Amino acid sequence: MEQITRRKFVGGLAALPLAGGLAGLGEMETGEFVLVGTQTTGTSKGIYSYRLDPATGELRHVALAAQSDMPTFLALAPDGKSVFAVNEIEQFRGAKGGSVSSFVLDREVGKLRPVNQVASGGGAPCNISVDHTGKCVFAANYSGGSAASFKVQPGGGLSEIVSLLQYKGSGPNKERQDQPHAHRVTVSPDNRFVMVNDLGLDVIHIYKLDASTAVLTANDPAEWRAAPGSGPRALQFHPNGKWAYCVTEMTSAVYVLRWDAERGALETVQEISLLPRHHHGPTGASDIVLDKAGKFAYAANRLDDFLVTFTVSADTGRLTLVERSSCGGKTPRHLALDRTGKWLLVANQLTDTIAIFGRDPETGRLAKAGKSFAISRPQCILFA
Repeated sequence: MEQITRRKFVGGLAALPLAGGLAGLGEMETGEFVLVGTQTTGTSKGIYSYRLDPATGELRHVALAAQSDMPTFLALAPDGKSVFAVNEIEQFRGAKGGSVSSFVLDREVGKLRPVNQVASGGGAPCNISVDHTGKCVFAANYSGGSAASFKVQPGGGLSEIVSLLQYKGSGPNKERQDQPHAHRVTVSPDNRFVMVNDLGLDVIHIYKLDASTAVLTANDPAEWRAAPGSGPRALQFHPNGKWAYCVTEMTSAVYVLRWDAERGALETVQEISLLPRHHHGPTGASDIVLDKAGKFAYAANRLDDFLVTFTVSADTGRLTLVERSSCGGKTPRHLALDRTGKWLLVANQLTDTIAIFGRDPETGRLAKAGKSFAISRPQCILFA
């Protein structure tokens, strides 16, 4: 079982762990249920469950929810009963490629009951999502350069692959873009379209979705194109469904995109950098999240180890920089806001911690000092 300890932050930097972990916290039976997907390259054994106290921001370890191999991204079914995970591996059952797993969630004991595991259609699947009906699941295969769809079966299990979308080509950066790299699959707000961020080809592929069958077919337009060498990594829709926000990993920027729901088309409105002026050296943006009101956006940069807070224009969706702040660790992979909007959670991979920052819902600003909780190689934070 993972040992969880708390660290104090001073000016956003972690101090030494407190002895005895969370002594004095109490049982804290209530609170928001959280699942964390991890890399199992360290001491982690799979997916872990926690409770977040919304009053204090304290995180209590509940259980090893499920033993699983490299469950680096998680998705929750709309009815809250099933959880799906990618297994970011290169071989599954003796064949080349990764897998996806399905579980039934038992919140009473903080456990996930395995249902089934099927091939993902490509190597190193790094992202998984569920459509709004809960009938379709999608996976992005990073090293396989492909994306796949699956049908959810009675009982929560996954079918074999329904649609497999194999990409070809390369980008201008020969080290990072020698081939396609599917990185994120996003379902449109009206459930009619599916988008696949391709870091290797600098595009977002766009498909029509038949939710009754999980079949994906080419859309017209078939893609949105980013600047060459930018590497589109993550995509997040605004709560109003009018705009989407694309993080580019290799240039550390955010594209604000207008969403044409009728045609299934993305149009660039703004490109804004996460980096300070005169920045030099490698960089790597990772994720973006918006608050429920759609007034603020938060992005992470995983090589430079900072967070960026933006305001969001209610009229145009454009972003305005508020501040840059510490991510509370090294290599922030994923961000999540709790239901109250009071806490921002950051999965810091290389410091083996989840950092938690208090948030002012009125100004959007994050607390300079936060809390940190130890877990080996966190990758994804899912409020369930």
